[in-house]
Amino acid sequence: MFKVAVFSSKKYDQVFINRFNQNTDLVFEFFESKLSAETVELAHNFDAICIFVNDEANTQVLHKLTELGIKTIALRCAGFNNVDIECAQSLGMKICRVPEYSPEAVAEHTVGLMLTLSRKFHKAYNRIREDNFSLDGLMGFNLNKKTVGIIGAGHIGLATLKILKGFGCKLIANDPYPNPEAVNLGVNFVELEQLFSKSDIISLHCPLNSETRHIINEQSLNYMKPNAMLINTSRGGLIDSHSVVTALKRKKLGYLGIDVYELESNLFFEDLSGEIIQDDIFARLSTFPNVLITGHQGFFTEEAISTIANTTINSLSILLNGKVLEEHFLLY
Repeated sequence: MFKVAVFSSKKYDQVFINRFNQNTDLVFEFFESKLSAETVELAHNFDAICIFVNDEANTQVLHKLTELGIKTIALRCAGFNNVDIECAQSLGMKICRVPEYSPEAVAEHTVGLMLTLSRKFHKAYNRIREDNFSLDGLMGFNLNKKTVGIIGAGHIGLATLKILKGFGCKLIANDPYPNPEAVNLGVNFVELEQLFSKSDIISLHCPLNSETRHIINEQSLNYMKPNAMLINTSRGGLIDSHSVVTALKRKKLGYLGIDVYELESNLFFEDLSGEIIQDDIFARLSTFPNVLITGHQGFFTEEAISTIANTTINSLSILLNGKVLEEHFLLY
């Protein structure tokens, strides 16, 4: 039997992992703590660890894991910006991920943010609960015939494009490797500056790396149309939060919908309703009437969590038994 320590675990992680962990050689132990230099000792006497988006697998943590005899890490997500890949390679570690769980889950959430902002569903909901049926201030706009720019046309970006095509949007995209399926949909691939300047709505679906960090910054915001909408359901670090706050204050940016935030690791996935939020930028963002924030729930559907649990279990079993895992599940 192989013991696996699951960090940043919630009740749904335990339910779904235990549901799919039938007749395997894996034993999971769940920790609510986030993996960090302070908590890495919890991995003592385990054969592998399983981490999520806000766990820290930096050089210090990876070296300590190696000292503890752990050579296998499973990410129950697609993104891996929180892992020092070069260090892991040098230490001979094997790291697997869930490359695709449910692109439609994130894509549908993305469009949900667009619709909520454009039609002010959240404000209407609160009004009706107070028996206020006035329509003043609730006028929205059609998605039909709007130009939507998608940055990153991979699995999730493509799923988003397919939905938006049904709304009758004009679709443009930017990606280093234009997706042929997107081209067949009639999507026009353009340079970033053109996408920023032509789009009524911009949605981010690219990975976070050195090239894309703060792809939304003061310069790119200046390229955008007045009153443009910006949506981010990918990674928080794609947006320079300071620049976005400034653009909102100056009424340069019309709408902002985010499911991720660059400093979310100290906020998201926890109940902080009785606490004072110490992050002044986040606190300021939450005050704007044209900003909609959800707490990294784009992936959170039964279908997606089922795939994440099943894929993670299968990958760990293969790696820990010394077998060969298909390349697209490995980070290198």
